[in-house]
Amino acid sequence: MKILVLNCGSSSIKYQLIDMQGTDAKVMAKGLLERIGLPMGEFTHKYKGEKHYEQVPIADHTAGIQIVLKALTDEKIGVIKSLNEIGAVGHRVAQGGEKFPDSCVINDEVIAAIESLKDLAPLHTPGNLQGIRAMQKVLPGVKQVAVFDTSFHQTIPPKAFLYGLPYEYYQKYRLRRYGFHGTSHRFVAEKGAKMVGKDWRELKIISCHLGSGASICAIDHGKSVDTSMGMTPLEGLIMGSRCGDVDPGALIFLAEKENLSPDDMSKLLNKKSGLIGITGDKQDMRDVRAGRDAGDERATYAFDMFALKVKKYIGAYMAEMNGCDLLIFTGGIGENAWFMRKPILQNMEFLGIEFDAAASDEMMGEDRVISKPGSRVTTLVVTTDEEYVIASDTYRLVQA
Repeated sequence: MKILVLNCGSSSIKYQLIDMQGTDAKVMAKGLLERIGLPMGEFTHKYKGEKHYEQVPIADHTAGIQIVLKALTDEKIGVIKSLNEIGAVGHRVAQGGEKFPDSCVINDEVIAAIESLKDLAPLHTPGNLQGIRAMQKVLPGVKQVAVFDTSFHQTIPPKAFLYGLPYEYYQKYRLRRYGFHGTSHRFVAEKGAKMVGKDWRELKIISCHLGSGASICAIDHGKSVDTSMGMTPLEGLIMGSRCGDVDPGALIFLAEKENLSPDDMSKLLNKKSGLIGITGDKQDMRDVRAGRDAGDERATYAFDMFALKVKKYIGAYMAEMNGCDLLIFTGGIGENAWFMRKPILQNMEFLGIEFDAAASDEMMGEDRVISKPGSRVTTLVVTTDEEYVIASDTYRLVQA
């Protein structure tokens, strides 16, 4: 069965066309659309050992999906003759709340439930829904499956998912920490353990998924026990356009001074903060680094703030789990921004992290141990494959 996987992030779309044969999987084509919504986007399509790259405007996620479908059936760079060859579509969906503890086949009821949760993930859920609805129009008879970022984190205990707010709001609104990037954290934890010949269910693992959206997860013997993102993807690390941790009192102060409505605040915190808010014009870490290297003071602030916040969460989760066996870097920044790994990992020997700069420098997009042989904490770069997890769940549910 050929399964098209769509992974719509806040400013990107990853996709893979995977031929699933039981537990075996063959990737027929895969690609990435980046910088969605910016003046010029980037499109990379890999097929049959070849690579197609172009810069093209990508106005929104719907436009991006149209580019993907055209590429898959193109006479020169395509891998299928017709979209009718696609047997199922699997979607990464950011927020499942407490309604979706597992993946599920999509129907009208599921779409309505996802729609009802969109305020909890305002950057991602609209893109997720656009992908689902676009596929319904193009492939109306093909089953679609939603795989939720939040499902993996359903094992987080109340002491970690509750907020210090009146308990009645949890009872009334289910206001709590949900966490995101669950498919990625789950995949790299298991893969990273295999890289060192271990079973992930016997280890304490800290997984750092660093990209335009970024989160860190504490995984104790195969279960998520804490994660940096909260009820929405706003909490935790500084991100491309999201603020991360902020004193709530500062937000109340700002809303009063600037006369901001809840909608104004949502746009400010989700789309105008983080790296782009600090720098003024740079949302991509590559641009932030270039600005820092050119002497841009605000780009330097953003670069250093990002590194510091990741370092702080690593230390916090090591304390929470009473140690760490594996420390994993993944995601667009974690896998490729080698220049960011050094400021995060240097000066952490007291915690048992002995960073091997020579193994990390200039290294992009490959699986590798980047700690010294005697390091108490083994540190790795692990390329994530959320699409494989989504395809596996899709195949399982469609076959069932």
